[in-house]
Amino acid sequence: MSKTSTAYVCQSCGSVYKKWVGKCEACGEWNTIVEEAVVESAPKGLGKAKGRAIEFVPLKGKSDHKPRKKTGIEEFDRVTGGGLVAGSAVLIGGDPGIGKSTILLQAVAALSKNTRCAYISGEEAIDQVRMRADRLGLGDADVSLASITSVRDIVSTIDKSDFDVMVIDSIQTMYLDNLDSAPGTVAQVRASAQELIRHAKKKDICLLLVGHVTKDGQIAGPRVLEHMVDTVLYFEGDRSHTFRILRSVKNRFGATDEIGVFEMGELGLQEVTNPSELFLSQRQEEVTGSAVFAGMEGTRPVLVEIQALVAPSPLGMPRRAVIGWDSSRLAMVLAVLETRCGVKIGANDVYLNVAGGLRIIEPAADLAVAAALMSSLSGVPVPHDMILFGEVGLSGEIRNVGQLDTRLKEASKLGFKHATIPYNSKTKIKIENLKINQIRHIRDIVPLFTEEN
Repeated sequence: MSKTSTAYVCQSCGSVYKKWVGKCEACGEWNTIVEEAVVESAPKGLGKAKGRAIEFVPLKGKSDHKPRKKTGIEEFDRVTGGGLVAGSAVLIGGDPGIGKSTILLQAVAALSKNTRCAYISGEEAIDQVRMRADRLGLGDADVSLASITSVRDIVSTIDKSDFDVMVIDSIQTMYLDNLDSAPGTVAQVRASAQELIRHAKKKDICLLLVGHVTKDGQIAGPRVLEHMVDTVLYFEGDRSHTFRILRSVKNRFGATDEIGVFEMGELGLQEVTNPSELFLSQRQEEVTGSAVFAGMEGTRPVLVEIQALVAPSPLGMPRRAVIGWDSSRLAMVLAVLETRCGVKIGANDVYLNVAGGLRIIEPAADLAVAAALMSSLSGVPVPHDMILFGEVGLSGEIRNVGQLDTRLKEASKLGFKHATIPYNSKTKIKIENLKINQIRHIRDIVPLFTEEN
């Protein structure tokens, strides 16, 4: 017979300890260790009872594929891979107040015209959800609404109803009554999500789960939660700004690293169809330390401004501050500039910013960052009608990146006349109204900042 014992579990990363400690050694968080009841299995394993034999089917066969459910919100549909898939589980994370509940309420309201939708809130009362819907102009949408936190009751509803889409806001408020842990603990989050996903898939219901995030931006609870779902979306952005970015970091039915751009307004989140114009809308011409990077976010080309400031440091150890890019990659670019080009930056403070609140993760931004740094140091601006992209190697070589044509066509569409890109001997690149300069080494951009313009 199984016996119950206790263990101390970190509520940020799910690490287990035998005794209470103030700081989790795995994730570094303080005061996140909580005592939870753990049911230990008998050491005899499965015993003599035999399981049911598995019935295999051929790989080749026909399956009924239901069409995707499109919300009509193009940016949301783009991130999910073209719409919601029947029987899929989607996890949406983000900081408090970033707009998770708003975008989901807008999505189910749009779907409710042709689909049976349910919105279950564990954090807000029914009247509060209705107030938000009225404020967004969605009060007349045919959406079934409930405020409950019991997973047992929700599962019974799933089994007996014929809903097609169901929103759970949020998974941290749900609880199973046969677990002693409090709602929001690792055990409750993991078990609640497992039960909801299992029953939703059995009924071909698309399940949308809202998840809170920790201080470092990760979805709270065990990492296994992300493995249990089909799609993981993150809402990025600063609450002090109006722009929000919905990014796909996992998608079994579409491209990863796809983004959707929204602007928060009086009527909720409004989609931005051309993010490049948005990110460059406030760019000033002939300003030192500014370069335009032609990047790719999933399948979409995005032009964004890279801003750099190099200033003399009054400190013994110069400061490095980065927003929207990898600080380790900045240190590498600075080292390559000093070693391979003889550019002396080490004694200066360096500040780097990606304008518009976008976070860039691809290494193709190296060349644009290097140009912005050299522009700030020399006082010579990068030509305002030039875009740059390319990965910088440790020996200073400029490496090729993917989807050259897509990046260059987006730049030409927005009126740019010059492009500095990696040298490619195998592909002949020709874009109308765009002069292309292919370079092999990072030192090839130095003349931009030494010659008189």
